Amino acid sequence: MTFETLPKKSLSLPAMAKFLFKRLLLFIPTLLVVSVLTFFLSKSAPGDPVEKAIELDDMTLDTDNYRSLYQQTAENMGLDKPVFYLQITTAAFPDSLRKIYPKSQQKTLTNLIEQYGNWPAISKYYHLIIDIEHRFNALPDSIINAQKSKIKPNIKQLYLQSREKSIRYHLGVLQQNIESTPILFQVLGAKFEALKDTYQEILNTPTNIRRWLPKIYWHGTNNQYHNWLINILKGNLGTSLVDGRPVSAKIMDALRWTLLLNGIAIFLAYGIAITLGIFTAVRKNSRWDRWTTYLLFMLHSLPNFWIAILLIVFFTNPEFGMDWFPAYGLGDIPFHASYWQIVKIRAAHLILPIICITFPALAFISRQMRGAMINVLEKDYIRTAKAKGVPRKKIILKHAFRNALFPIITLFASILPAAISGSIVIEHIFSIPGMGRLMIKSINQQDWPVVFGILILASILTIIGLLIADLLYAWADPRVKLDKK
Repeated sequence: MTFETLPKKSLSLPAMAKFLFKRLLLFIPTLLVVSVLTFFLSKSAPGDPVEKAIELDDMTLDTDNYRSLYQQTAENMGLDKPVFYLQITTAAFPDSLRKIYPKSQQKTLTNLIEQYGNWPAISKYYHLIIDIEHRFNALPDSIINAQKSKIKPNIKQLYLQSREKSIRYHLGVLQQNIESTPILFQVLGAKFEALKDTYQEILNTPTNIRRWLPKIYWHGTNNQYHNWLINILKGNLGTSLVDGRPVSAKIMDALRWTLLLNGIAIFLAYGIAITLGIFTAVRKNSRWDRWTTYLLFMLHSLPNFWIAILLIVFFTNPEFGMDWFPAYGLGDIPFHASYWQIVKIRAAHLILPIICITFPALAFISRQMRGAMINVLEKDYIRTAKAKGVPRKKIILKHAFRNALFPIITLFASILPAAISGSIVIEHIFSIPGMGRLMIKSINQQDWPVVFGILILASILTIIGLLIADLLYAWADPRVKLDKK
């Protein structure tokens, strides 16, 4: 049997360029699918982004300018346009339904159309409610103050209710209050009768067949998804609904701390884990191997949040005499602090979170490296090399090590996006303003542009991680034919 060695010929530049071009062509449809899924997930997120943006309270919601303010804000945010290039619906739904504001009232009309399908009558019913509300608000306060608490809430409920029982109840309350007040009956009586008749028409003349006939609307490129995608390609991830800052700016502020924290942790984890994996594999079944295995299994089984709490309790608390590190945050930097003073303060705050991120990855990667090295060291060509008298160090580092790197390279493809996305638990416990903490904060505040901006970034980095892993495969073993993939 001949000794198997890796060829020394380096990868050619044309083959590498051809491989990168083919991979990028494959990534384009993948990114498009990811973008579509992310966009529609953002559309299904709870809450109304327009109301979140204008931050209206309950008193403002009842003012006459609410509808125009809502419409103007929706147009500024691009939400007045169709959602996608095409819309597949039924013949009962009009193309103009998206132009009805606010979102809660649009949902009510959607429910009514799904039940009865008679859009002309439903549209008339909706505009009669608007007319009655406008006429009521136009009356002098001296006349309507006594009726505000009785009529306004019921008008508001008519915008939100789609069940027959609820609608009839609120219509009945309105009728009782309007008929009991002469001035209200004079101003609103005729419109209210028309409202009741129109609702009865909706109930009596449903257009069931239109509720089942399919219909396709083509909107072209003037739609929300297309504009959103173009902005993403330009690096514009949108605007935060909480503070109005660009999402990209908020992400960049958090990204630098996550990169620093996770970059150091990954460097330490890989450096220590690969060294441990090689030593334990070479000394398989030795006392060193057994004790290292026990220690690594113990580290891998310990939750990092529990270790984080223990480190805070014992190493930041003067009660135990080991208050060596600050517990939370990044520290307060004096105005005239020097560069080394800043480094010292930041480093003191980052040591404990780096330990908490490093040890789980260290345990896992080292076990993967050990298993891969043991598998390679048992190959026939390694035994042949030993029989030929090849130095032990050369066998381990030049031949076995490079062939054992493939599982570690595979891990790197998933570690890159995870590192950029941040460690949610650790950053939250230590109050590190990184990507993980930003994600949790944005979810709690329903700041969905930030949440889905982070999701898009993580998806892109996952694809980049896979590309880098493929290139590392070729570096580890040039026999990988990039130009034939």
